[in-house]
Amino acid sequence: MESTLYIKNMVCNRCIMVVKQELEKLGISAKEVKLGEVYLESALDRKQQQELSEVLEALGFALIDDKKGQLIEQIKTLVIQWVRQKENERNMNLSDVLAEELKHDYNYLSNLFSDVEGITIEKYHIAQKIELVKELLVYDELSLSEIAYQLNYSSVAYLSNQFKKVTGLSPSHFKQIKTDKRKPLDEV
Repeated sequence: MESTLYIKNMVCNRCIMVVKQELEKLGISAKEVKLGEVYLESALDRKQQQELSEVLEALGFALIDDKKGQLIEQIKTLVIQWVRQKENERNMNLSDVLAEELKHDYNYLSNLFSDVEGITIEKYHIAQKIELVKELLVYDELSLSEIAYQLNYSSVAYLSNQFKKVTGLSPSHFKQIKTDKRKPLDEV
């Protein structure tokens, strides 16, 4: 019987690679490994689940057993994917995407997320966007205008104000001191 596992802090392609390697080492056959989710060909027995849980925790991940925790991780994964999507690929609002993908009313998702995480989905979304702005500034391949356009900001001024509100620095000042200012996505 097929089974799905939800894994906390699995937020990047490198995380997917590490989890795949650990599953292989444990002899667990996965059909697919995605951000925050592992689709197994068959359910794990208690011993396998315990072994996997211990391995994942040692790497900074965690298996999520409860339904609400799984839903929170799915929200985070969708927000990260949404932020990293090209602007021209977005044809719906984030709230509509979350409601449609997760098959729940957005108000329910929003309230659950706020209760569990202590911040709103919107603030989490902004934090993810700012981390991407930091990344793009560090890479130094795009101008601030291009970054603002790519991330669907209405203006460079709005991006700059939001960046300063979240980080305490202007984008240009951040770009000058760019060392050790970025956070891993699982710490945002």
